[in-house]
Amino acid sequence: MRKPRPEGIKDYTGPAGGWGALKAVAVSLKAQQIVQRGAQTLLKSNQPDGFDCPSCAWPDPKHTSSFEFCENGAKAVAWESTAKRIGAEFFAEHSVSDLWAKTDHWLEGEGRVTEPLRYNAATDHYEVVGWDEALAEIGAGLVKLDDPNQAEFYTSGRCSNEAAFLLQLFVRLYGTNNFPDCSNMCHEATSVGLPKSIGIGKGTVSLEDFDSCDLIFSIGHNPGTNHPRMMATLREVARRGGKIIAFNPFKERSLERFESPQSVVEMATLSATPIATNYLQVKVGGDAAAIKGICKALLALDKAAAAAGEPPVIDHAFIAEHTAGFDALIADLEASDWADIVQASGLGQSDLEEVARLYAQSTAAIACYGMGITQHRTGTSNVQQIANLLLLRGNIGRPGAGICPLRGHSNVQGDRTVGITERPMPVLLDKMKEVFGFEPPREHGHSVVESIAAMRDGTAKAVVCLGGNLAVAASDPQACAEGFRNMDLAVHITTKLNRTQLLMAKGATYILPCLGRTERDLQESGPQSVTVEDSMSMVHASRGFLMPPGENVRSEPWIVAGIAKATLGGKGGIDWDGYVANYDLIRDKIEAVFPAFKDFNARVRQPGGFHLVNSAAERVWMTDTKKANFMVAPHLEEDESTRDPSVMRLTTVRSHDQYNTTIYALDDRYRGVFGRRDVLFMNGKEIARLGFEEGDVIDVTTALDFKRDDRIVQGLMLVEHALPDGCCASYYPETQPLIALEDHDPQSFTPSYKSVPVQIHAAGTNRGAGLVVERAGVAGQSLRAKA
Repeated sequence: MRKPRPEGIKDYTGPAGGWGALKAVAVSLKAQQIVQRGAQTLLKSNQPDGFDCPSCAWPDPKHTSSFEFCENGAKAVAWESTAKRIGAEFFAEHSVSDLWAKTDHWLEGEGRVTEPLRYNAATDHYEVVGWDEALAEIGAGLVKLDDPNQAEFYTSGRCSNEAAFLLQLFVRLYGTNNFPDCSNMCHEATSVGLPKSIGIGKGTVSLEDFDSCDLIFSIGHNPGTNHPRMMATLREVARRGGKIIAFNPFKERSLERFESPQSVVEMATLSATPIATNYLQVKVGGDAAAIKGICKALLALDKAAAAAGEPPVIDHAFIAEHTAGFDALIADLEASDWADIVQASGLGQSDLEEVARLYAQSTAAIACYGMGITQHRTGTSNVQQIANLLLLRGNIGRPGAGICPLRGHSNVQGDRTVGITERPMPVLLDKMKEVFGFEPPREHGHSVVESIAAMRDGTAKAVVCLGGNLAVAASDPQACAEGFRNMDLAVHITTKLNRTQLLMAKGATYILPCLGRTERDLQESGPQSVTVEDSMSMVHASRGFLMPPGENVRSEPWIVAGIAKATLGGKGGIDWDGYVANYDLIRDKIEAVFPAFKDFNARVRQPGGFHLVNSAAERVWMTDTKKANFMVAPHLEEDESTRDPSVMRLTTVRSHDQYNTTIYALDDRYRGVFGRRDVLFMNGKEIARLGFEEGDVIDVTTALDFKRDDRIVQGLMLVEHALPDGCCASYYPETQPLIALEDHDPQSFTPSYKSVPVQIHAAGTNRGAGLVVERAGVAGQSLRAKA
């Protein structure tokens, strides 16, 4: 008989979605004290005349229903539009030291920041400061730096195209390309890898392509939690007989079966739709090997078809006309041994051959992937192997087929499109010079990893964060804490309080409250809309309608323009006030710099917006060879030294009550975890092999190259879950201390969040200065500095 499960751990047998999702939405609205107003607000979410959800970047259908929101989107909207407020009285009551001792869940749960704040070191309190005074001091702090490259300008994917464009204009006039961005931590491997493969760093599909595909590869992502609106699309594909092949170390419930909250029949009968036709639990870090195995099996099928006089399996005509590097890929596949592929992927040869057979039978295939592919030392190469798989059968640039990177944040793709990039192409800088009449800096700037290193090492002196929770989101919180505390100036543009804002600079620290997506943005020319770009290159307007949470809360464009004026004076002759008064003028300049935005203001006023031109989708290959390039994978596995049986591969995951670093509540319903986050998932056989039982409390330390005394997370409870041998999983950001800043993809600088070599120890046997995880979420110790 199985032992009782540990406290807070239950066997979850229900489907994804359904009544559980509706109950969770209701609980979230009640927790934020907005039951009636929140329900009304959700009906405006992702509507042509409403606001864009601040959660994921899944596109809106052309024919929207009344309910274009999902469970986690509803939580994000409730979290932002909460009735809770923190103003002068709150910060007078709570010192920064007091706030530091609170959990991250508590900090953000207190509500919206309503006043600009400045830290007073003498009292250890944030205190209200006037906007004019704050902006003047911030500008003076940036001006006095010896070199503009000593400043870092971080952007979160929730910011609009208009705010992002103004920021990149200001920062380049200021004199640097230091644009660490949240995309550096998620899909930068896509932005670096796909241009070499297909000439563009974006996906090639539209939402309509899912209507005509007959096979979907779902690789390294958990749609039920991270982009739940995608589940409606997957459900439709499954119900019409399309094949969905999932690769994931976890058995994610949403990819097994889904109960649509919009289906009267499923809700009434408590039935659900099976999603994945084949579910392969690939080893952590084994995706590239699995894809190589499918390609190898596909090549064998093609040879067999040729020998039998049957139609080819590989699209040789497409390859001859549109690709380069095919011979090198074939040579690599033929030289690859099946035993190595099986060992590295954790999958059987027959499983991969079956996938190849299904792929060979398909007429149009789409490959969707998430951060389970990109957040590895081999992230860039992983992305390119997926492109190889599609190119072999001509599945890029035709209806129902293509590559689909699943972006996380709602406008993480858009802010890059309008110029937030630390590695600007000459064409961008030339257009900036032509339109604005100044010579922008040409040298590459800093990504997130490079920015944190510069802050830690003392070469950076100031940081301005447009949204986000950088020090918690980034790898190596030890380095992040040291870096922020080294700053002469730190500025946080935010809707809510978070942990990063409690890392006080040795100089001045400011919090500047901004509007959220749900709120009315009233400027001199009237109410304003902003624009965002979804994962499939659709650009559309977002119009908030709720009253701002306070009279001293300002829009992101207003704040960016204010800092720019205070810093630059009249340099560049930019009409910052005019841009803020009427965002149409910002869009005019975006169009002038980026021709793809032709007739921007007219087209974005059309319901649903417009689609940006995608060269690869039209089989125009903007690569050095002017063709799509097959890219050979350099290695089958990331680190051969992990053959040490005491070393496990840790992948970090988000819970179902979480979005990025924001923790809405302490449950992870689909994985059966309730009221706690202090867990380490591992299969029962591996728990026993290491000498433990489910429920034991253990410590986790970083192994191999980046082992260090303070790279330890203490006090996790072992929970049995179906994972491949040699693999374990735990929540992000609690396990960030295990990930060294230097542990990243050398091409894209994406941190290796999804494949960390670790060792498991009995609790208390390894004493270090790392994190002790509390049941209520990340605590102040998560960013404990050595200093």
